[in-house]
Amino acid sequence: MFGFQCFYRKRTDQLAPSEPETFSLPAPLPQWSQGQGFALGKINLGELEVVKITRFKFIWSSNTQEERKGVTFYKPVGIPDGFSSLGHYCQSNEQPFRGFVLAARETRSESENAHFSTHVASPALIEPLDYTLVWSSNNGSDERLEGCGFFWLPQPPEGYKSMGYLVTRSPKKPKLDKVRCVRADLTDRCENYRVIFDSGTRFSEFPFQVWSTRPSHRGMLGRGVSVGTFSCNSCCWTPRQELLIACLKNLDPKLHAMPNCDQIHALINHYGPTVFFHPDEIYMPSSVSWFFENGALLFRKGDLVGKSIDVDGSNLPSGGRNDHEFWIDLPGGGDGRSNIKLGNLGSAKLYVHVKLALGGTFTDIAMWIFCPFNGPATLKVGVMNFALSKIGQHVCDWEHFTLRICNFTGELWSIYFSQHSGGVWVNAYDLEYIQGNKAIVYSSKSGHASFPRPGTYIQGSAKLGIGIRNDAAHSNLYVDSSTHYELIAAEYLGDGVVSEPGWLQFMREWGPTIVYDSRTELDKIISILPLMLRYSVANIVGKLPVELYGEEGPTGPKEKNNWAGDERG
Repeated sequence: MFGFQCFYRKRTDQLAPSEPETFSLPAPLPQWSQGQGFALGKINLGELEVVKITRFKFIWSSNTQEERKGVTFYKPVGIPDGFSSLGHYCQSNEQPFRGFVLAARETRSESENAHFSTHVASPALIEPLDYTLVWSSNNGSDERLEGCGFFWLPQPPEGYKSMGYLVTRSPKKPKLDKVRCVRADLTDRCENYRVIFDSGTRFSEFPFQVWSTRPSHRGMLGRGVSVGTFSCNSCCWTPRQELLIACLKNLDPKLHAMPNCDQIHALINHYGPTVFFHPDEIYMPSSVSWFFENGALLFRKGDLVGKSIDVDGSNLPSGGRNDHEFWIDLPGGGDGRSNIKLGNLGSAKLYVHVKLALGGTFTDIAMWIFCPFNGPATLKVGVMNFALSKIGQHVCDWEHFTLRICNFTGELWSIYFSQHSGGVWVNAYDLEYIQGNKAIVYSSKSGHASFPRPGTYIQGSAKLGIGIRNDAAHSNLYVDSSTHYELIAAEYLGDGVVSEPGWLQFMREWGPTIVYDSRTELDKIISILPLMLRYSVANIVGKLPVELYGEEGPTGPKEKNNWAGDERG
C-alpha cells in the first residue's frame, strides 16, 4: 500500500453539502414522443437493468489550501429498491456538478434460467468476497486518521468482475453488501480516459492517480457501457495495461433505449445548434445538390474530361474503397469555377447521421456540413500574420460536430467539435447557448473547423503563438441546424427506415490531388523572421498535418473513421 500524509481539509460539514447541486440545461426538457425505451429513466441491457443515479453524499475530498484544485469522492444515494450500487463517484472541484453512476438489478426470471447452462444461470450480481485497501492518505499511521481517505477495491468471486472502487473515511473495511460485482460475461473491458487527480504533481515521492474511465470498445458497433465510476492506481499506469475494474456490456439485441425516427427529429428540433460563420468568410457552405447542379464534375483516372453529376448523386460510383480511380472536381476556369467556390448559404443544410454510443446508453447525432471549397490558411507568428497563397486550400470540405444525448433522460450531455485532424468533447455546462437548449457552433474562417466559443485558436503552439490561425466569430452568416437538416443515416433503425442519398455511397475523394512546393513559400516567410524565432517556427510548422502541404480532396462522411467509430478525443 502506498500513502502520504493527509491533505489539509475543512470539517466535513463545511466542505461539501450532502447532496450537491447538479447542473441543469438552460430550458426544461420537452415531453419526448412515445417509443420503445428512450428517455424512460431505466435501460435494459439484457440480463441487467440499469438506472442512472445523480444524487450523491459526500465522503472525502483531496482539498489542499487551494480548495478548487482538489477532487471530491461521493457515494450514490437514492438508489431504487431492488437496484445495487456498483461503485463510488468522483469529480474535480473545478467543474460544476453533473455526474452519474449506474445502479443495476437482475432482470432474468427463474423460468428463463432453465434455458441457460449452469455457468450462465449463476447470478448476474453478487457481493464481493472481500476488499483490498489500494491506497490511503494517512501514510500508514494509525495516529493520523482524522479526515483521511481510504480506497477499497472489491474482490470478486471467480467468474465475476468489479465495476468500481469504494472510498471511506475509516480504515475499517466497507460491508460486503455495499456494492455488487457483475458476472464476467455481462461485462466489457474499460480503459483510463482522463486524469481527474494526480498527487504526483505535489507529492511525487508517493504517486497516486485517479482517472475517469470509458469502454475500450466504442463506436456504433461497440457494446461497452460506461458505469460512471473511477479508476485509481498507486503506480504508473501504461495505456495497454488492463484495469482491475470493468464496464458493463449491452446484450439487448433490440437496443430498446435508442430513439426511434420521430424521437430523432424531436431531438434535432430541440437541440440543433446554430452554426455561425466568420463575418469575413468567403467560402460558404452549400447543399450537396446545389453543388452538383452548379457544375461539379466526376473525373476518372486517365480521362481528361469530367462528366456532370445527377442532383442526387445517383450516377456516382458507389461502394468499394478509395482506390483513387475517381474524384470530384469543380468545373473548368471562368466565372462558373469561381462562383461555385463561394458556396451558397441559402441552400446549406446539416447532414445527420445518428448512431449508438457507449453501448446504446447514449445516442450520437453527427451533423455534417459541406463546403465546395476550403480556403488557404493564415500563419500566425506572435503578433505577425502571414496570409498563405495555397497552403491549406482544397476542393470540397466535409466538417462535422456531434451531439451526444443521454438515453436515460434525453438530455444533451456534450458536443464534439471536429477540428481538422482532431477535435474535443465539450460538456453541456461549458457550451454557449443561443436559445433554449440550442448551443452555438462557431465555424473557423476558411478552414471551417468547429469551436465552442469565438476567438483565435492556434493549430501549432498556442503557448508561443505560432501556428495556423483558426478565427471564429459571431456574425449574421449562419445555419440553424434545428430546421435546416437532412437525416441521411441511422443504421440501428434497420434497412429502409432512413433512405441514404446516392452521394453518401461515393467512397472516393471529393476533390483532386494537387502537389506543389509549399516548402518554398514557408521558407520565404521563415527567412524574414528574427533569428530567435526561425528555429521555433520551422520546428512547429514541420509538425503540422501533411494535408496542409498539398491539395487533396477529402473523402465523404462514410469513409471517415468516426462514421462507425468513436470520435477522436
